[in-house]
Amino acid sequence: MSSVPSAVAPRPRPMRLALTRAATPFGTAVAGGLGSRGDVVVGLDVSPGTAPRVVWRQVDIRSPQVVSTLEDVDVLVHLALEPDLTTALEEQPAARRTRRTEEVRTLATAAAAAGVRRLLVVTSGMVHGARQDNPVPLPEDSPLRSDDTEGLVAELVAVERTVTDLATLHPTLELTLVRPGALVGPGVDTMITRHFEAPRLLTMRGTLPAWSFCHVDDLAAALLVLARETDAPGEVAVAAWGSLTQEQVEQRSGMRGIELSAAAARAAADRLHRLRVIPVPASDLAYIAHPWVTDPHRLAALGWQPSHDNLACVDALMEQVRGHHAVMARRLRSRDAVGAAAAGAASAAVAVLATASLMRRRRPRA
Repeated sequence: MSSVPSAVAPRPRPMRLALTRAATPFGTAVAGGLGSRGDVVVGLDVSPGTAPRVVWRQVDIRSPQVVSTLEDVDVLVHLALEPDLTTALEEQPAARRTRRTEEVRTLATAAAAAGVRRLLVVTSGMVHGARQDNPVPLPEDSPLRSDDTEGLVAELVAVERTVTDLATLHPTLELTLVRPGALVGPGVDTMITRHFEAPRLLTMRGTLPAWSFCHVDDLAAALLVLARETDAPGEVAVAAWGSLTQEQVEQRSGMRGIELSAAAARAAADRLHRLRVIPVPASDLAYIAHPWVTDPHRLAALGWQPSHDNLACVDALMEQVRGHHAVMARRLRSRDAVGAAAAGAASAAVAVLATASLMRRRRPRA
C-alpha cells in the first residue's frame, strides 16, 4: 500500500526590509538580526556600512528622494532611537529635535507613496515617563506621561506624535511603535549605560527603581516577528520579562551604590546642566529613580520570547562598559585626562560628586 506524502508547508517568501541608520554600530547589530532568516535587508544611510549581506542604498532620509529607495520594500524599520550618546550630544538640541521629526515625517510620507506595507518605528519605553506612581509593569498602551520638555526622551515623544498623526492620513500604511526597555548590546551607548560607568550607582532616597532591559538581539528578533505579522499591534513593548530591584542590580553588577536625597541629586544635576558640564537635563535622573517597566505581552501573543533575561542583560551591560569611566559626566580616555570625550548621563556626574563628597567625609583630619 503506497503512502501519500504529507503536505509540506511552503516557506514564506523572503521579505525586503529597509532599515534606516543601518551603517551605525547599532544599525549594524540590528541589520544582522533582520537578515538572520534569509530576508533581504536594504540599508538606508548616507554611506555604506559594514553589515554583511545588506543591499546598500545611499540616501539622506530627510530627502524626498528616499521614496525611490523604497519602491520594492515590504517593511520599513526606522531607528528613531539613536543609542549613540556621543554623537547625539554633538548636535544642538533644537536642531536635533527638528531633524528627528523631519526624518519621520519624510519617511512616513515616502513609505505610503512607495506602497510599503508596514512602518516600524523604534523609540523607547522611556516615552511612558518614569514616575513614582507608575504600576510595575505598565500596560503597553499606557499614555505618554514623560515630564521632559527637552532632551532625548522629549524628542522621541515628539517623533511618536508626529508619525501617529501622519499615519491617519495614510490608511494603507500600517504603523507599529516599538518601545524597547533599557537597551544593552553592540552599538548601544545611552544615558542608562553611562549610569553604569560611574564609580558607584546613584540612588535617590525614598525611590524604588525597577530595572528592565532589552538586548539588541531580542529587539531584532521582535522586529522580524512584527514584519511578518498580518495584523501587528500599534504599540508594543520589547523587554525581558519582569524587572530587577536596585539591590539585585547592584549584586549582579558587583557595583556599590551611593544614596543622595532626591532634592540634592536634582540640584546637583541641574547646576551641572546649567554650567554645560552635562548636556542632558536633570529630569533624566527620573529614569534611574522611578519605574518605567513594560512587559512584552503583545509580542508574546505573536510567538516571540526574549532570549536574554534581565540578569543576562546586566552581564552584557557590564561587559560592554568595561574600561569606560564617566567622571564629571565625561568619559576619561587614557590620553585625555581632561576628559574632552562625549558627555555622559546626569546620574554618572552626580554619582561622582556624591562619591567625592563621601571620600572627603571619610578622610582623616590632619
